[in-house]
Amino acid sequence: MLVVQGVPATAVVRDRTGEPVVLLSGELPEALTPAALAELLNLAAAVLDAQELRLFRKCLSALRCGEKLDERRIEVSGAVLTVYRS
Repeated sequence: MLVVQGVPATAVVRDRTGEPVVLLSGELPEALTPAALAELLNLAAAVLDAQELRLFRKCLSALRCGEKLDERRIEVSGAVLTVYRS
């Protein structure tokens, strides 16, 4: 599962291999308020299966608590994206 932070929109999608990719707008951890988390989990539930959703919740919890996941920063057209991979 990939979590990409720094994009202009929030979405849950699948890449060409079928791996779920979560796009989070805004900065962490402020963007991960309880209301924002509930909205994001509802969005994720429409795309992810039960096992993937559990992994996603675990990733969000780790990000919210300041734990470091495998992280990579990428610049695209002047925007910096942070990619977290579980």
